[in-house]
Amino acid sequence: MKHDYTSVKNIYIICGKTDMRKGIDGLATLIQDSYELDPYGDSIFLFSGWSKDRYKCLYFDGDGFAMLYKRLDKGKLQWPKDENEVRKLSHQEIRWLLEGLSIQQPKAIQKSPKGVF
Repeated sequence: MKHDYTSVKNIYIICGKTDMRKGIDGLATLIQDSYELDPYGDSIFLFSGWSKDRYKCLYFDGDGFAMLYKRLDKGKLQWPKDENEVRKLSHQEIRWLLEGLSIQQPKAIQKSPKGVF
């Protein structure tokens, strides 16, 4: 099973620590009850626990939920520590996170708003 998730509308990271023993139902309930988001929407939700070397990804693909669980062999993720916060990420930020970088890159060139000439 290989899907292309690059066209997913929203990518959310659940900051802080999540109980990684939770399965699909537990994570979907957490999304719905604690963060008031729709787990059935066109969204990917990312979770990590105490150990920052593993994460879970939850996605509803139209006929059911898919859950990815990944454990890194080397290195750790720089997961945001803000408890009880959910953030919407850009594709660039998710790439940084999964490459082991912080989702906030102060030296990266930021997009510029339109100016007036």
